[in-house]
Amino acid sequence: MADLNAAQYARKTIARHLSTLRSFFAYLNEQEVLTTNPAAAAASPKIGRDLPRKTSQAEVESLLSVCDVHDTIGLRDQAFLELLYASGARISEVAGLQPAAIDFSSGTVRLFGKGSKERIVPLYDLALHLLDRYISEARPLLLDGKTSDALFISSRGNAMSDAALRAVFKKRAAQAGLDASLHPHDLRHAFATTLVEEGADLRSVQEMLGHASLSTTQIYTHLSLEHMKETQRTTHPRAQS
Repeated sequence: MADLNAAQYARKTIARHLSTLRSFFAYLNEQEVLTTNPAAAAASPKIGRDLPRKTSQAEVESLLSVCDVHDTIGLRDQAFLELLYASGARISEVAGLQPAAIDFSSGTVRLFGKGSKERIVPLYDLALHLLDRYISEARPLLLDGKTSDALFISSRGNAMSDAALRAVFKKRAAQAGLDASLHPHDLRHAFATTLVEEGADLRSVQEMLGHASLSTTQIYTHLSLEHMKETQRTTHPRAQS
């Protein structure tokens, strides 16, 4: 571990090496080759939490303006992208949705997160409008006589998996001229960061994201702080002197 540290390996890499050794010695213990686990005495290096990628509002707007909503596939994709940004949902959660999960009377979506934990997230009007149009106009055409419980339907009339929805996201991001590394989870981060920057309380953001711990949500305060610092640097008269 000292050699890896001296060679300036990342802490995650060093921790992975140590974890491998612990597992190896645990196996030797089980096989009664050894009676001790030397690696168990070594402390894991502290690993700082990486900040999520900061997706700009301009990038989000570019992505949300690329689909032709007068086209069946375009309307489906736009409803999908708008839902991602409106709810902060994970791609797996969206793949598991049924049309009944959208409550147009209350303007909400019912999501099932990790451990099948249910949460209800409000949606803005544009997202609701596009979802309503998709469900009433495009979805029946895509089903073409088939039946499916899934909200999002492929061009072949089948339920779309999370992998299929990721492919749609990648395709639309490329059409918008965005970085190829952009991922659906980046819209979840953008959703949370925007809320925090605009003054939403962390408890509400935690509930909408479905985080079990508030500490997980607090990472967005760091992004918000960077936003405030940049705002000060570009607007405060003394900061520019």
